[in-house]
Amino acid sequence: MARSLKKGPYVYFKLLKKIDGKKPSATAPIKTWARSSEISPEMVGFTFAVHNGKDFIDVLVTEEMVGHRLGEFSPSTKFTRHGGKMQKELEQKKKEAEIAAAQAAKAPAADAKKK
Repeated sequence: MARSLKKGPYVYFKLLKKIDGKKPSATAPIKTWARSSEISPEMVGFTFAVHNGKDFIDVLVTEEMVGHRLGEFSPSTKFTRHGGKMQKELEQKKKEAEIAAAQAAKAPAADAKKK
């Protein structure tokens, strides 16, 4: 749900304090744990190191990001893969194709050395 218009956007005040009076190109990434803070137009150009629960991910703020939250650009979960028999078969075929391609590339190189 969207935040009420009468309340205005939630921007963590300490973030605004950290970027106040600084130039985006001259500052190092600003570390923050405030994933719920919305990106305001004053933040454009700055790099924020947003914590995802394990480590900090650098997020360079652009104009298209204004209105979104910092946490949206720092994923906290990692997609591994879908499992199952079909997935294993697909991976096996892909691996075999890579091996065949590598052998095909190796064969002309070996023939060239013999000549």
